[in-house]
Amino acid sequence: MPEVKPAASKFEQLKASSGHLKEPLLTELGNDSLNFTEGAVQILKFHGSYQQDNRENRRKGAEKDWQMMLRLRNPGGRVPGPLFLAIDELADRLGNGSLRVTTRQAFQMHGVRKENLKEVIGTIVRELGSTLAACGDINRNVMAPAAPFEKGAYPAARKLADDIADLLAPQAAEGSYLDLWVDGELSYRIKPSPAVAKIKALQQEGAVFSGDAAEPLYGDTYLPRKFKVAVTVPGDNSVDLLTQDIGLVLFCDPQGSPLGCNVYVGGGMGRTHNKEETFARTADRLGYVAYGHVLELLQAIVALQRDHGDREQRRHARMKYLIHDRGVDWFRQELQERYFAHPIKGMRLEPKTKLEDYLGWHRQSRGLWFVGLPVLCGRLSGELKSGLRRLVDTYKLEVRLTPNQDLLLCNIGTAQRSTIRAALAELGINAPEAPAPLQRHALACPAMPLCGLAVTEAERILPSVLERLEAQLQRLEISRSVLVRITGCPNGCARPYMAEIGLVGSGVDQYQLWLGGTPNLSRIAEPYLEKMPLEDLETTLEPLLKAWQCAGGRRSFGDFVVKSGRDTVQKLLEAGAG
Repeated sequence: MPEVKPAASKFEQLKASSGHLKEPLLTELGNDSLNFTEGAVQILKFHGSYQQDNRENRRKGAEKDWQMMLRLRNPGGRVPGPLFLAIDELADRLGNGSLRVTTRQAFQMHGVRKENLKEVIGTIVRELGSTLAACGDINRNVMAPAAPFEKGAYPAARKLADDIADLLAPQAAEGSYLDLWVDGELSYRIKPSPAVAKIKALQQEGAVFSGDAAEPLYGDTYLPRKFKVAVTVPGDNSVDLLTQDIGLVLFCDPQGSPLGCNVYVGGGMGRTHNKEETFARTADRLGYVAYGHVLELLQAIVALQRDHGDREQRRHARMKYLIHDRGVDWFRQELQERYFAHPIKGMRLEPKTKLEDYLGWHRQSRGLWFVGLPVLCGRLSGELKSGLRRLVDTYKLEVRLTPNQDLLLCNIGTAQRSTIRAALAELGINAPEAPAPLQRHALACPAMPLCGLAVTEAERILPSVLERLEAQLQRLEISRSVLVRITGCPNGCARPYMAEIGLVGSGVDQYQLWLGGTPNLSRIAEPYLEKMPLEDLETTLEPLLKAWQCAGGRRSFGDFVVKSGRDTVQKLLEAGAG
């Protein structure tokens, strides 16, 4: 008897009936309602927007305070000056007055009303930006080292990220996107390079072909779940490589010409409390692929996940579960037997990686500089936001965003350095290369009050949490820093499971405590406490931190936790918790 496939989920049926991500969104854009219905909300995600309710403005018997979050598509974090100025103005005029750097190197706006959404997205498109596929069950913003170095493998890595973004951009859905937001003006279509267009044409052939000529790679149901890709160079782990569905390490010859990539597959951070079948996972090693075949490999992997990913249970739909369930060897074999015709060789040796952040002043190229500015939680508002606008506008600078939620000002001429340095000092940025140690690599998601998944705070409490931990480390005479990340729910948007200390919201002012990651993001942490009250943070950690200090503090805190063993760490935490 033929295999009976389980019925597609309600969400899969919604995608299939949407006309390539157009309805019911198009219809509802034209009505007077303050919010979209659930069906339109799900389709809206593919257009780069989430509908949110400001929970702090709820009033009994009153309409919810509906507003839209909007996320841009910025491969490698590059934001040209004119686009930055446009979204800055939109944030003030039609948003909540702030911009936020995301952990995937994109700008995010909050507070956009439904009636203004078309103007906001339309303006972004006309300024040659895009929000298409910034969210939804599709390949999202492609990450790459943000630094605009014109040496080594960095230029090639940035180009590869751009090429991947164009290669994996939807086709029919792009038409729907332009229909909705710029009245079908096709001049704004993504225009891949001839080399990328040649590879993209292969989406119409063999097992890579979805069977849908209008959407040859994705088909009319797109992917089972979101999909994330990052590119980096050997030794630079600014992109949190192992947390991606596909992670690429690009090797180049001494002249900077690309040779090939080490390929990692199956990473992902999202999980659900009390659902043990969901978990954070770091990527497996797939192998090394020659550069001329890398793009073919990328679309082959997407096609494999399209065909084999779980479309019945969304919480089991990420590619990490497919690889966990069937194994990376099965994945590689299936890939080569059906989807990819070129060799996948053994991994090339890589140098030890470092979490690069590019803070402070750096030579970009002959006669040009860039400066990396620390932006805790990635939030731009007030005088910092307006001051950066003045600098970008006056000196015609380019902006680049890092996965660490920081911001780079690029293309600064040598003669402009002193003036810009003085302007930054007026904004309170006197030593961008030396933020407070705990702040340097700390991350938090937006959480309350806008995110519908958040059960507690993250962004708004991160500064105070870091101050408390810094005071504790100073009191204990510990000079070494610790990597801290906080999220308001287990979905993992700030990648807390890779931190040395990860706080994951599990109730009001209560957090799961994860320990044991590394400063270079090479190992996943483990959960130790399920519901730690935030007020107990210092007392809970005190015995463990003292033990670290007594051991000499030579190892990183995460390495100390792992070396000590789970039983020992658990006893120390229990002693602190009382």
